[in-house]
Amino acid sequence: MRILGIESSCDETGVALVETATPGSPSSLPRLLAHALHSQIDMHQAYGGVVPELASRDHIRRVLPLTTQVLHEAACTLQDVDVVAYTRGPGLAGALLVGSGVACALAAALGKPVLGVHHLEGHLLSPFLSADPPSFPFVALLVSGGHTQLMRVDGVGRYEILGETIDDAAGEAFDKSAKLMGVPYPGGPGLAKLAEQGDPAAYKLPRPLLHSGNFDFSFAGLKTAVLTQALKLSPSVTQEGSPVRADLAASTQAAIVEVLVKKSMAALKHTGQRCLVVAGGVGANRELRHQLNAACAKAGVRVHYPELHLCTDNGAMIAMAAAMRLDAGRQVAEHRYSFDVKPRWPLDTGV
Repeated sequence: MRILGIESSCDETGVALVETATPGSPSSLPRLLAHALHSQIDMHQAYGGVVPELASRDHIRRVLPLTTQVLHEAACTLQDVDVVAYTRGPGLAGALLVGSGVACALAAALGKPVLGVHHLEGHLLSPFLSADPPSFPFVALLVSGGHTQLMRVDGVGRYEILGETIDDAAGEAFDKSAKLMGVPYPGGPGLAKLAEQGDPAAYKLPRPLLHSGNFDFSFAGLKTAVLTQALKLSPSVTQEGSPVRADLAASTQAAIVEVLVKKSMAALKHTGQRCLVVAGGVGANRELRHQLNAACAKAGVRVHYPELHLCTDNGAMIAMAAAMRLDAGRQVAEHRYSFDVKPRWPLDTGV
């Protein structure tokens, strides 16, 4: 069975085609046949952030050409598609409507069923697309632009939230702190690159909720501390090539990474699990991977990540999540084309 996946929740348009495993094959996991992605970073950069209306309009322009590209690369036609999957939520309402509308219209024209997928579940299951996929059960650290969560994962659709952010997510802390240092949008990757030149111990920044005794996160206070420090260091904190700027970036990254690593290791100890899965855009951060690898090696725990090019939003993770849900019997694709989207949709409810 071939599943076409469409992702349009925010500022990336992604399309992919996966094929479920055939009986008797060496792997029971679906395989990725082809995927294509268009990022809107250049378009939104002038505004310092995502403009929802522009994002929706760009999704409209990109989704069908990307679909054509994917089918060509997979040497398939639309008639070879068995299910059309799309991101139902969470995300920007207008952007979600583009992907869901195209998916349902395409499926209706082909007489094929559709399936709405949870965006965060796509991220969560994206490491199964890697060369070294995990196996259930495991603890997952989900760190994307607007979400930071720790959860116990016992199988597809079987998720227990252990802790989550009570204000700013880790990705937001990266982006907002970067903006204070004059790092252009998207700030997180730029801050991480700048941090490579700095001293992570240069400035003493808070590690919110590090010793709270639970698995919740809070990064709003860290952002405020970075603002206070940036005001003290102005104007050098925004000057290109300034060592002060690099030091503040490194100190900010060190604070975020320490909280993520220590909370993750505590969650593993609490649950007794021996496998950690890291997913979401922040999971591509080099320093986070370095410290998690070291901590997990010391504890004798396996750690898995998505391939770097699949850390951001993409259609492959949506198609994969749909395939795994169908294989696990967690959902049934339907010939029902009157769709709705869920801009706010907790992962542990109704998935």
